[in-house]
Amino acid sequence: MTGPLVSVEGLRVLFKSADRTVHAVNGVDFALQPGEVLGLLGESGSGKSVTLKALLRLLPASRTTLSGKVTVAGHDVLSMDERALRQYRGGVVSMIFQEPMLAFDPVFTVGDQIAEAVMRHEDVGRAAARGRALEMLERVRIPSAKRRLDAYPHEMSGGMRQRAMIALALACKPQLLLADEPTTALDATVQIQILLLLRELQKEFGMAVIFVTHDVGVAVEVSDRMAVMYGGRIVERGSAADVIRRTAHPYPQGLLASTVHGAMRGTRLEAIPGAPPDLSRMPTGCAFAPRCRLADDTCRSVAPPIAALAPGHEAECHQPRVLSA
Repeated sequence: MTGPLVSVEGLRVLFKSADRTVHAVNGVDFALQPGEVLGLLGESGSGKSVTLKALLRLLPASRTTLSGKVTVAGHDVLSMDERALRQYRGGVVSMIFQEPMLAFDPVFTVGDQIAEAVMRHEDVGRAAARGRALEMLERVRIPSAKRRLDAYPHEMSGGMRQRAMIALALACKPQLLLADEPTTALDATVQIQILLLLRELQKEFGMAVIFVTHDVGVAVEVSDRMAVMYGGRIVERGSAADVIRRTAHPYPQGLLASTVHGAMRGTRLEAIPGAPPDLSRMPTGCAFAPRCRLADDTCRSVAPPIAALAPGHEAECHQPRVLSA
């Protein structure tokens, strides 16, 4: 395949109710090459998870308005009908959800749920599908995989359920994997194991991955490129090294300054003041202006331009200032 695997242009997502409209995603653009890992970083409410769900058309159609253009492996995602979407979900793109206990059906065994996905997308019988399910549980290093094939989700620990969710997502060998904060609910030791496993499987299967997280350390660990979201927009993007070591937008600078590390013992943590914007009442200018120490009248009244800082490194800011780590 030539060109990007994923192309997103001007993606907007609106949630409408009787009394207000929430502007959850406000003109997101990015491209992803085959085999590349993009980390989406930002606070809760910045639009990361909504962007992922838009790529799978998982948002409730009755109260959601999608616009823009989303192309994945040649599929025009926003124009597909339900039949095409059923083939697309799982076969071309799969998703690892934040809480596998809610993603798995509690009344079916883990093995049956993985086998069902395989039979849905491939022309194989139940025996062959269960064989694939067992193979995938072994690939994600679940102990006693053959016995766990017949376990129900509640019979597994949190870390084991997350491994089973990865096995389910990869069972049909998708071209793109969407990972929505898959390690947030796990303790630190298990979190590291899951991150290493995901990176290993990503390289083995040659998949592209979009990894959503609010944890800077996790984003650095897994990403080739990073995009930082705020107020439903990408405010800075570039290689992981550029975004971490030569960050230019005040928001990712604030995220990095408020990240705890060992050298900070005895010093005061620099928190970003204020709160994220109300997405039903977006400000006229830069969404980060009310919290930004550098904001002036232009920032508060005019939408910021995209500033090119280096090849592939951009920031959406009126006055970007590169800070070297």
